[in-house]
Amino acid sequence: MTTPLFALFVVGLVIGLPIAFVMGVAGALALAWEGKLSMLSVPQRVFDGINSFPLMAVPFFILAADLMTASGITSALLRFSQSVVGHIRGGMGHVNVLTSVMFAGISGSALADAAGPGAIEMRMMEKAGYERYYSAALSAATATIGPIIPPSIIMVIYALTDSRVTVAGLFLAGVLPGLLLGAALMAANHWISVRRGYGTAQPRLGWGERLASLARAAPILAMPAIIIGGILSGLFTPTEASAVAVFYALFVGLFVTRTLNARLIAKVLLQSGLVTSAALIIVSTASLFAWLLTLLQIPQTIAASIAQMTSDPLVVMLLVAGFVLVCGMFIDTLPAVIILVPVLGPLADQFGIPALQFAMAIVLNLTIGMITPPVGAVLFVMASVARLRLDRLTRAVLPLLAAELAVLVLVILVPALSTAVPAMFGYSR
Repeated sequence: MTTPLFALFVVGLVIGLPIAFVMGVAGALALAWEGKLSMLSVPQRVFDGINSFPLMAVPFFILAADLMTASGITSALLRFSQSVVGHIRGGMGHVNVLTSVMFAGISGSALADAAGPGAIEMRMMEKAGYERYYSAALSAATATIGPIIPPSIIMVIYALTDSRVTVAGLFLAGVLPGLLLGAALMAANHWISVRRGYGTAQPRLGWGERLASLARAAPILAMPAIIIGGILSGLFTPTEASAVAVFYALFVGLFVTRTLNARLIAKVLLQSGLVTSAALIIVSTASLFAWLLTLLQIPQTIAASIAQMTSDPLVVMLLVAGFVLVCGMFIDTLPAVIILVPVLGPLADQFGIPALQFAMAIVLNLTIGMITPPVGAVLFVMASVARLRLDRLTRAVLPLLAAELAVLVLVILVPALSTAVPAMFGYSR
């Protein structure tokens, strides 16, 4: 069964089928080819893939992000970012990064960041004199902060796939790597701005104006604090936290920004439903594919192969990082998590690697894959939104990609970056 499974999977990717259909069709046809198991396993595994209470957090987090975006929060975040960093060299680029860091605490999705604030930030950078392709490349790179800083949809899926970690533990593990990712992109932007002569004509604002912009952004910035605070205090579970996020987003849109109305809410519900449907179809078919991999003992084979190469945990982490990075170039993040985590996760226990560090490295790695060709989903979104050539956009993102890979190496070399914050709150996994 192994040969037809992987052959069909590769053929599906090459001819450009949606990844959900690639995994579903490959799994079903390989099962039929083998003929030893009932085809009833296909609908059973597809249903089991989404028959999970914690998975309900995914549609709620998607809806909360869409509601906050429809509420007009981007302008408030941009004004606050400009008041803080807009006056320094490469200021509009720094505004781009800082806005994405703050929006990450709301969306949990790189694609949501790229299609929403990313498009606005790119246009603002162009007006400030930044080259068009660099503006789009920085917006694409900063969008990858979204799945790292909590809440994060990919972390919810990871925790469902690997019982060694919890959603709350992963959320906390993403705080330092997410901030470090923002700092690395700011450093890269500063270096590029100095070399290319990008500057800013915006004067330094006084503390009064900064505090005023902070006050306008405060209701928005409170959302991640409410989500994480509620989970850590035990008031609600991560799944319940996602529902609380939706109610809070409605409150902000109806009574704070006062931009939401019945017609706009209906539009947001439809949009969120479509995005959720696509995500859950991917999760369900990926579950079938992952079950077949386990049935064929692929995880054990890969683990044994790596164990034969080395007994050094650091070398194992680097080998896994290289393997996941290559996979991330061809497979979207959600199916990659469901397929790869059962394969690679046992290595953490086998080599004594902290489970949260291992998980964080994989999540960060796959997220970086969203701006790597040939299947860089965020690059496709930015190229489509701005009507840019993908090849030129890919070249423009390379120095920013190097900065993100440097953060990945740090996460691999320094376990405390992933484990220190969870340990402070009593989470070891």
